[in-house]
Amino acid sequence: MTILIALQFYSPQSALVNRGVGGDLAGAGFGGALGYFRPPGTFSFTNGTTLFYQLAATFILFFLVHPTRVNRLALVSATIGLLAAIPLSISRALFFQVVVSVIFLLFAMTRNPKFILRILGAVVISVLIIAVLSELSFFQTSIEVFMARFTEANEQEGGLVDGVLGERYLGWMAAALFSSFDVPLLGNGLGIATNVAVAVLTDPIMQAKVRGIPDEEWGRTISELGPILGLLVIFLRLGLTFKIALACFRRLAVKDLLPWMLLSFGSLSLLQAQWAQPTSLGFCTLIGGLMIASLSPPLPLKGALIIE
Repeated sequence: MTILIALQFYSPQSALVNRGVGGDLAGAGFGGALGYFRPPGTFSFTNGTTLFYQLAATFILFFLVHPTRVNRLALVSATIGLLAAIPLSISRALFFQVVVSVIFLLFAMTRNPKFILRILGAVVISVLIIAVLSELSFFQTSIEVFMARFTEANEQEGGLVDGVLGERYLGWMAAALFSSFDVPLLGNGLGIATNVAVAVLTDPIMQAKVRGIPDEEWGRTISELGPILGLLVIFLRLGLTFKIALACFRRLAVKDLLPWMLLSFGSLSLLQAQWAQPTSLGFCTLIGGLMIASLSPPLPLKGALIIE
């Protein structure tokens, strides 16, 4: 995947690797910085690339702590691929998610001191890989583009904390809840707050109401379903996230790291991932199922004696 997005990053949008859906010569890349576009990878849009690497990062970090459970060459290759993909993707969301996963890993270290040496080893390996990649001219361009995108977007949104974390994440959730009773009791109708609907709506009043909502999952849910059903869906997502998070936290006590690492991506996805967009919905379903599966007791070996 990293090789593919590298080809997409350095190729014009008319190139074969960047063709859009149906062979669109305008390309599938999305706005980036310095004339470069965010690559979609094998997906139809760039969010697929971001979600793919966000999910992969949870497993890569887990296996860096448990390297005996995976092929070492595959682990090193995957680690290089992930670190290289962060600037090549020009995705702040991917960068933030990897940071969140690392924070989860560091917290696990405080709960289980035996992880300390393994995590320090993983940090050393990652730093060495980053140092090598940063010296290669091939990746220097992508790092420069990523930093330009990072700086430009943060300035437009009012800074990292206030704009990105405060406004885009917490702010969107709070705004959806506060404005829920300004929506008709039964909502405006399924699909009315999607990007397609915004593009084809002819009623200027309705178009103004839903413009910008497609990116705000809680706002879209309430706008389409109304305050009763919309808030019910949101509270169900909150309850499911809390229940799984509590179960994953308890598994740390028995030194089971995998559920906790999956939670680093799954908690944010279950809480606010877009369900109207198929790729996002698919990854949300996948990580939800993986978290639940990781909480199940391991299956006994074939022919093993089971004692109730």
